[in-house]
Amino acid sequence: MSSGAERVRERLRPARSIAWPIFALVIVTLAVATAAFFFITFNGPPPMDAPRGVGAVAEALRTGSQPTGETREGWSRPAPPGRPFGGGPFGGGRGRQGDRPLRLSIEAAPPSADGLSPDADAAAAVASRLGVTLARVVALTEPGLRRPSPEAFFGDYAVAVRVGDRWRVVRSPERPLVRRWHVVTLGSMLLAILLLAWPAWALARAISGPLRALAGAAAQARAGAPLPPLPAGGSREVQDLSRAVGAMHARLAGHAQGRTAMLAAIAHDLGTPLSRLAFRVEQLPDGARARAAADIEEMRGMIAAALRFARDELAGPAADRIELGSLLDSLIADMAETGAPVSLTPGGRAVVRGDAGSLRRLFANLVENGVRYGGEARIGWTVAGGTVTVTVDDAGPGVDPAGVEQLWEPFVRGDPSRNRATGGTGLGLAIVRSIVARHGGETRLETRAEGGARATVVLPLSG
Repeated sequence: MSSGAERVRERLRPARSIAWPIFALVIVTLAVATAAFFFITFNGPPPMDAPRGVGAVAEALRTGSQPTGETREGWSRPAPPGRPFGGGPFGGGRGRQGDRPLRLSIEAAPPSADGLSPDADAAAAVASRLGVTLARVVALTEPGLRRPSPEAFFGDYAVAVRVGDRWRVVRSPERPLVRRWHVVTLGSMLLAILLLAWPAWALARAISGPLRALAGAAAQARAGAPLPPLPAGGSREVQDLSRAVGAMHARLAGHAQGRTAMLAAIAHDLGTPLSRLAFRVEQLPDGARARAAADIEEMRGMIAAALRFARDELAGPAADRIELGSLLDSLIADMAETGAPVSLTPGGRAVVRGDAGSLRRLFANLVENGVRYGGEARIGWTVAGGTVTVTVDDAGPGVDPAGVEQLWEPFVRGDPSRNRATGGTGLGLAIVRSIVARHGGETRLETRAEGGARATVVLPLSG
């Protein structure tokens, strides 16, 4: 008893707006991104490469090997407090430039500029340390880079001294493509993305799930058929939309029922005058009597066709299992007995679920259209992918692609004349589309490349 009361209270409790989860996700995203930004900022900046003293560079030029003394010999400026060159959380230890070897080589010519510029002060300092003339020393440093001291090499540089007819060259250590600063920065952003990905995905699913279910239910809605279950959960906006769709379906169903009731009333009311007219035309001469009787029968046929169309739209889905091949074979056999130029090309076994009478009327309308407008009708079917595709071909002029969609509308005739002998009532294709929709299928009308029109009906197979 208590559980039932709790369910009632839960159902009556107002749903939360969809705006709040979105707003919360935005706030959390900003908070996480700000935290990652602060973490990177207060643990930066990227590590500076440790400068090399003139003494170290001169030692490498003198010996042709890596210097063994203090790498900043001859440079007395201390590193920033608490932030040693190449140190800190993002650049200390193994990533320091001081731990990476200089690049040493013997070359036939002094180093080319290659983005560097000559530095006379650095060349003079090296020449003084080596005890050679300035003409034997070439020093290139990175332009625009403010060095901590004239006695220090910083950034990219190349220094060479001439030994005989060759040049001994010392270049700055090769900079790694990825440093610890990059790894930590990218790792922090990746962690932030991973932390936000799951709630973002969960929120997107929570928003799209009910909307997808609602769209599927709305796509299946039609007059005369019960509305599929609409999502009862979700946000307040989704619940409001579900109620609006349900109310709209009820209004449309009411309008369709009202139209059918009106047509039935009109048919009933016209029946009595038509019967009186039929009685009175018996008193006319033979020729006039035959023409008047034909007109009366035409009016009765039009009324009956309109009623069938309205009732087909309101008819609910049938659940009978029907062997479609047998139904089509019987239809073509009956029409061939009357002399109609029709033929059948059998396909695979196809069992569908629906109403046999409606399906027979559907294909009878298509075959009659083929005979009326194309002189003959050839029907066949194929089974593939859980559906059966039925085609009805004729040998006529085909259909105008610009006006195909109009042909499916009620009271639109393929023959522009108003003669029922060639144009019919204009309800045949409208009835076809209504029946196909009720059976969960789809229809197409097109002109074949080899000539003639083709009507295609695709129906789902029974599971």
